[in-house]
Amino acid sequence: ELPPSEFMQVADSTWLVLSVVSNGREPPGCQATGVTKIARSVIAPLAEHHVSVLMLSTYQTDFILVRERDLPVVIHTLAGEFDIYREESGECVPVTCDDVSNGFLKPKPAASPTLHPVQSPQTRFCVLTVAPDTLPAIATMLIDVLFYSHSPPWEAGASSQDLDSITFFSFSLIEGYISIVMDAETQKRFPSDLLLTSSTGELWRMVRIGGQPLGFDECGIVAQIAEPLAAADISAYYISTFNFDHALVPEEGIAEVIQLLQQRQDSGR
Repeated sequence: ELPPSEFMQVADSTWLVLSVVSNGREPPGCQATGVTKIARSVIAPLAEHHVSVLMLSTYQTDFILVRERDLPVVIHTLAGEFDIYREESGECVPVTCDDVSNGFLKPKPAASPTLHPVQSPQTRFCVLTVAPDTLPAIATMLIDVLFYSHSPPWEAGASSQDLDSITFFSFSLIEGYISIVMDAETQKRFPSDLLLTSSTGELWRMVRIGGQPLGFDECGIVAQIAEPLAAADISAYYISTFNFDHALVPEEGIAEVIQLLQQRQDSGR
């Protein structure tokens, strides 16, 4: 419904959403499986079959977006590990490989993925949710933060690869469930009694992937981060965007994460 505009870029693909849950029938409000927990079973196999994915973690669960044209390869790749369902009129209908066999093309061997640079700003982030009935109480503040509040832009010519800070705010509303990522300073502007987080109230640090816009044709970008973190049993909250990918990890583990990713970079050279 958005009018065409010279200021709006639209990716030349239609995407479908995969929701990965523990038994295939839980609602979106179930316990998140976690990006690192599905690194070996979903993300890595799709990368090996040359399927590009967008990853969207939320407070409640994790979603993987795949291009509609890649669906036959996705189903053939995951059918051995998962029960796969498609939603029809609100009902979950089982999907088998036979349903898409006519559209399946054996994927070409994927080239060695590019190891993109990673940057870790000093900004500390919070992962939050809001009860839907309290959303009107913070709507004005949300609009102000989303559209009118901007930190000074980071200069691309900075001498250090590490960023001092980064402007990042994510708001998602999926089937009534709200998920927000904001920096700790921005959180102070909101009423504390309306923002819900885990009982530990942990803070997160970010690893941003990509020195320039990544595009959508390359595969293996999410796997580049998720696989080493999964091997080290480090949880991560992952958000792909139009230009860059972002992985949030618990603040106390950021030094180990940077070391793991640096080792992967060095070994890939």
